Amino acid sequence: MSFSLASKSRIGAVSLTINDLARSLVYYQRLGLHLHRQEGPIAWLGDGVTDLLILHEDPNAEYAPRTTGLYHFAILVPTRLDLAKAFKNMIDEQIPVGGYSDHIVSEAIYLSDPDGNGIEVYADRARAVWEYRENEEMRIDTVPLNLQDLLGELAHDRDGWQGFPAGTTMGHIHLHVSDMEAAGQFYNEVLGFDFIAKYGRSAQFLSVGGYHHHIGMNTWAGVGIPAAPNGSVGLRDYELIVPDEAAKSALLANLEDKNIHVDTQQDVAMIQDPAGNWIRIVVEKVFVGQ
Repeated sequence: MSFSLASKSRIGAVSLTINDLARSLVYYQRLGLHLHRQEGPIAWLGDGVTDLLILHEDPNAEYAPRTTGLYHFAILVPTRLDLAKAFKNMIDEQIPVGGYSDHIVSEAIYLSDPDGNGIEVYADRARAVWEYRENEEMRIDTVPLNLQDLLGELAHDRDGWQGFPAGTTMGHIHLHVSDMEAAGQFYNEVLGFDFIAKYGRSAQFLSVGGYHHHIGMNTWAGVGIPAAPNGSVGLRDYELIVPDEAAKSALLANLEDKNIHVDTQQDVAMIQDPAGNWIRIVVEKVFVGQ
C-alpha cells in the first residue's frame, strides 16, 4: 500500500547560508520581506507574521557551481494585485529581475539575491481555470507574462506597497537534483507527494492536495552532480509542514518502514533526500484567539 502525505501539508521556511547578513537584509527588505528578529549572524524574515526565510551568515562560505541544492524558493502572494504591487516595487527599488513567466496555473517573476540564490515571486490563478492534458497531467507551461496587463491591476490599488502582506506563504521550492528517478521516487514513495507534471526527462513537479506543485526538481545543472560541500553558500534546509501530530507520526512511520535515517534535533525530525537536500519536518502551529 502506497503512502500519501497529509493533504494539508505545505512548504515552510527556507534556510539559506549567505556571505554578508547586512547586505542580504538590505536586499530582502527592499524586496518586501519584513525582518522579524535577528540573533547574531542569523535573521528571520517573513510576511510580518510567519517566518518564510532564515538567513545564516558565513563570510567564508563559497558558491559551489554544478551541485545539488536550491534552484529557487517561491514566495506566493495572496492576490494578483499583490503581485503587481510587488513588481512595481521592484521597478521603483531598481531590483534586478531575471525573468517573467506565465505558467498557466500561475504568474511569476524571477530574481536572484546577492549570493545568487534563486527567488520566485508569484500569484496563483484560480484552480477553476487550471488545465489538464489528455494524460491527466496538469498543464504547467512557460509562456511570456503580460507585464502591462499585470501592472493594470494597480488601478485597483488603494493601500500602496507596504511589503509582502500577511498571508504570503512559501508556495513551493524547486531543487537541483542529481538523479531524477531516485529523487522522484523518494518524494513520491517515501514522503508521499503526488506526481503532477513533467518537463521531459529533466524536470518534474509534485504536490499534495491537488496543488500545481509544492516540490519542483530538475537536472539542469547536470546528471550525477554532487551535493554542495559543507560551508557552501545556498540551501541549508527547508521545512515540510504537516497539519498535526498524527500526520507527523504517519510520515515518521513510513520513513522507518523505508529505512530512511531520521536525525532528531531538539524534537525536530531532519532527513535528507537522495540529492543531499535537508528537509525539516515540523507540525503546523495553531494560534489560538487570532
